[in-house]
Amino acid sequence: MNILTEIERKATKNHARIGIGIGKVSESLISSAQDAQDFAEVVLVGDEKQIRSMDTDLEIIHSTEPSKKLVELLVNGEIDGAVRGTLSATKTLSALKSSLGMKKLYRIALMETADGTPFFLAPVGIDEGNSVEDKIELVKLGVEHMKRLGIDAKAGILSGGRFEDKGRDKTVDRTLDEAEIVTKRLCDMGINTTNYSILIEDAIKEANFIIAPDGISGNLIFRTLVFLGNGHGYGAAVLMDKVFVDTSRVKEDASRAIMLASALV
Repeated sequence: MNILTEIERKATKNHARIGIGIGKVSESLISSAQDAQDFAEVVLVGDEKQIRSMDTDLEIIHSTEPSKKLVELLVNGEIDGAVRGTLSATKTLSALKSSLGMKKLYRIALMETADGTPFFLAPVGIDEGNSVEDKIELVKLGVEHMKRLGIDAKAGILSGGRFEDKGRDKTVDRTLDEAEIVTKRLCDMGINTTNYSILIEDAIKEANFIIAPDGISGNLIFRTLVFLGNGHGYGAAVLMDKVFVDTSRVKEDASRAIMLASALV
């Protein structure tokens, strides 16, 4: 199955009502939201006067506190899904957790390499996936999330070194041990999982769900691929019933995230 083709098909079929948060207003962001109308009914949430200056005909919901408003619209069912856009991550995700009574958020990012290979990546938040239990929960939720898109997950677990590096460094040893434990427990749960040690270049050939050793390394994989390596990020979906796709404020292209959100509805 071509992951991206399937997601595009689902998004076009659903054509869901997706709200996107507008903090910093830019022509490229608004233009990309405009381009996403093939996949969704797009609603811009932010300062109406500033957004209108971009000469767009998209629906605008005015708010001087767009982080709170975007979450409120999602929780109340006035939009089918939400994309963070250029809003503050801290404010928006805090509002999301508070409104839904969630103690912790888990996210899984949809990525594409420079040569066009799509895959899911987790953890991508620096405070996510930093223990064996956290990684197992993240993978379980991620697999269910991929099922919503009609995709069978094959998880590839990464660590901080090759198998033969055991004994060189305590930190590397810990990641190797954790990867072995996580792989075994996931396999015992019936989840298709392989331990690739540090060989991400091998994992990408076979797995469609890459699990970094921790949140920091996952975030670095994301940033290196998207900001330095000519790859693409489609956003990171929060793993819950409601549809919320987190995005980086650095890339002012909302079309891919809107497509992903619409496909998940």
